[in-house]
Amino acid sequence: MSLRFCGCTLDLEARRLFRGPDVVHLSPKAFEMLRMLAENRPRPMSKSELLTRVWPDAIVTEGSLARVINEIRDTLGDDRKGRIIRTVHTHGYAFVAQVEDGSPHQPGPGRKRPVCWLISAAQSLPLHEGTQIIGRDPALDLVLDSAKVSRHHARIEIKGTQATIEDLGSKNGTFVGSTRIEAPTALYHNDNIQIGRFRFVLQREQVPESTETEG
Repeated sequence: MSLRFCGCTLDLEARRLFRGPDVVHLSPKAFEMLRMLAENRPRPMSKSELLTRVWPDAIVTEGSLARVINEIRDTLGDDRKGRIIRTVHTHGYAFVAQVEDGSPHQPGPGRKRPVCWLISAAQSLPLHEGTQIIGRDPALDLVLDSAKVSRHHARIEIKGTQATIEDLGSKNGTFVGSTRIEAPTALYHNDNIQIGRFRFVLQREQVPESTETEG
């Protein structure tokens, strides 16, 4: 079974973790803790329960627990407000991200497969073939919750290998690199994009290379 959350995918059977299209790595203890928190969501797990289950044959301190939680947060791009892993004061931790089931690279019925990602230190936003609007409006597919982002801030359009971004008359502008764009602008792999206070890097979904013919 795989769990999708906040632009990440946790493949429990293969013991693999993806952030956007990329495989990211956790230490064995961190992966086990993330698995337990995700499987027990949204129930807060106490520190004593986590210590007993992650380190069943060793005596460790709560400092070890905190280090592993920090490793998970850093790897997932979780902020200290805990949009993925929440600290339950004096008790323990809880997995609080909204989860949907699905395999890492096969979308569920009726769902589009991401072909690109907007990736920042805090989040990963999937981009699909076609047109999508990004802004503050909660009804949009790509929502950025900030007063510096217009309700309908920018339009991103993807057609095959071509991608463009267009500012929709936003107050604070849309930037590709250091340039505030005034017209539809082509986007390429690893382009830096700024929307309000949010800074992203565009990443193309990785496509396996074809097999080389022998001889």
